[in-house]
Amino acid sequence: MRLSRRLGRVAENVESGGIVADIGCDHGFTSIYLVQRGQVRGAIALDVNAGPLARATEHVGQYGLEDRIQVRLSDGMEALSPGEVDTILISGLGGALMERILEQGKDVVREAEELVLSPQSEIFLVRRKVHELGFAIVHEEMVEDQRKYYVIIRAVPGRECYGEEEYLYGRRLIQEGDQVFREYLRRELARLEGLELHMSGSSLSFSGREKLERCRLEKERIQALLHELH
Repeated sequence: MRLSRRLGRVAENVESGGIVADIGCDHGFTSIYLVQRGQVRGAIALDVNAGPLARATEHVGQYGLEDRIQVRLSDGMEALSPGEVDTILISGLGGALMERILEQGKDVVREAEELVLSPQSEIFLVRRKVHELGFAIVHEEMVEDQRKYYVIIRAVPGRECYGEEEYLYGRRLIQEGDQVFREYLRRELARLEGLELHMSGSSLSFSGREKLERCRLEKERIQALLHELH
């Protein structure tokens, strides 16, 4: 079984070796991949939609892994009990939804050994929630897959606090400053410069002027970050 570059890196961040809860499992391929490789003892694949879950059940059967992968219909973690899983894996969801799932499943989260999270948007919300739930981010990486950028977070029980910029861009990403992260910042800077140029030539409403100010502030932050990374 092969995964996309993004999901492959998500899977590589699972280190507990125990039972993984694959929240929003879609077709179940990440759970199958982890179990096939012997990276985890077993998996519980959960999804809120019956259609994808039926396909996940089918795929688990095709690979003969029914004894090691359970498939459950579940909104977030509602079908899990505290202490049942070692790793909570969530990828491919928006940050606000991921934040809600973590909050509503906090009793399960607080009994886990690690969180492996890959939000598609509003990543700062997820970083904040991870800290609120008593976890520290020990690894963060950025992956480019089909010209899109994805962040992967691995967190374990612990305490830490970030500043505003670190919540926005990720302390670990800033510290390591790898090439993919730099490319992402340069593309964001170019996008913001184009947006600023377009808006500056227009007659703006009050909300438009606020948007322009936010654009300029974010542009300045990214410029400072890129300078720091050099």
